[in-house]
Amino acid sequence: MKIHHIGYLVKKLDKAASEFEKLGYVRMGECTNDTIRKIDILFLEKDGYVVELVSPNAPDSVVSGLLKTYKNAPYHLCYLCENLEEELGRLTGAGYVQIDLPTPAPAIGGRRVCFLMNPAIGMVELLEQESPEQR
Repeated sequence: MKIHHIGYLVKKLDKAASEFEKLGYVRMGECTNDTIRKIDILFLEKDGYVVELVSPNAPDSVVSGLLKTYKNAPYHLCYLCENLEEELGRLTGAGYVQIDLPTPAPAIGGRRVCFLMNPAIGMVELLEQESPEQR
């Protein structure tokens, strides 16, 4: 597995993007509305590092509670997996707790993602290398 991006939770996506741009980050496309998770997502890149800005767009968004707790902050690392099911099985067998089912991510070409928690390091996201239709 290799790191794909750092998920960064923000209250105001446009304002946060503007601040990252002042640091030299460049937008990687347009903002995406993920209706499944009720969030808006924007990817930015600098020197090979990718940051995913994540902002809730509804009170019952999957990240609304996290935003109240953590405010604007990094909150997960995303790992690119050659085989999502194998990595999911390996990590759950090693004590990681799966907190959702693999679900398509509109902001990443519909490839499936799955989130896990670990008490020592927090949340991680697994991203499949390619969608089932691409295989």
